[in-house]
Amino acid sequence: MKGKEHWIKKNGDIKLFLWQKPAVGAPKGTILFVHGSSMASQPTFDLQVPGRPHSSAMEWFAEKGFETWTMDNEGYGRSDKSRPINFDIANGADDIAAATQHIGKPVLMYGISSGALKAALFAQRHPERVARLALDAFVWTGDGSPTLAERSKRLPEFQAKNRRPIDRAFVHSIFNRDHPGTADKATIEAFADAILALDDSVPTGTYVDMCSKLPLVEPEKIKVPTLLMRGEHDGIASIDDLLEFFRRLPHPDKQFAVMAGISHASFQQKNYLMVYHILHAFFSQPEPVYRG
Repeated sequence: MKGKEHWIKKNGDIKLFLWQKPAVGAPKGTILFVHGSSMASQPTFDLQVPGRPHSSAMEWFAEKGFETWTMDNEGYGRSDKSRPINFDIANGADDIAAATQHIGKPVLMYGISSGALKAALFAQRHPERVARLALDAFVWTGDGSPTLAERSKRLPEFQAKNRRPIDRAFVHSIFNRDHPGTADKATIEAFADAILALDDSVPTGTYVDMCSKLPLVEPEKIKVPTLLMRGEHDGIASIDDLLEFFRRLPHPDKQFAVMAGISHASFQQKNYLMVYHILHAFFSQPEPVYRG
């Protein structure tokens, strides 16, 4: 399936890369996918793996009738990397503002890991631009997170520089740190190939924010239908942390999904089709006839 490149500008001169794949048939909605801390957008959401059917989430949802978009946040992939800053969560939410202005209609928004934080912060700022919000591998306060506890040991290092190097061993560590075996080798290697073709370093800002500045989002201020998705084995957030966030969401249309056999990077897991199903059900849910 062919995609289309879009180049937009933020704050006048910062170039951002957007990638679009059209809906098959009459569009049922518009999805914007938001990537995480250590990789650009296309490796995450438009990954092609031989022998792995529907490996591209963008194509799977396009075939279901959704117009699909993703973007490289500033500092990642094909987007501008020139500013001497660490490209934090708030800056990522600014990128989403520029992207949604270009798209020009309310979107169904999916964010993963730090991308979920960016998506949630954007929805808090601009609820009128978000039809439905899905937060995967989200973290609220960070309490009870083994991944963040381990990462925080390197906080001074991350605070001292704007970028951190990544390599194949680092990509492997994403799949080994929580519960090895949740992703197959061919997918991990294809994911690593795609990531490293675009970046040999990534910004430190999201790591600094997640290790030292949480919470960044106020659940009471998220006024849109929301789905929280947590992998059974994901170490980024504890169930208790997420359930308390969920309890405080004010919109009555909210769901919490625990995904069996999933750790982090859910679209690259062996159970990825289950993840698509959960997300599709939420994005295609009919509006309630009666609200009371």
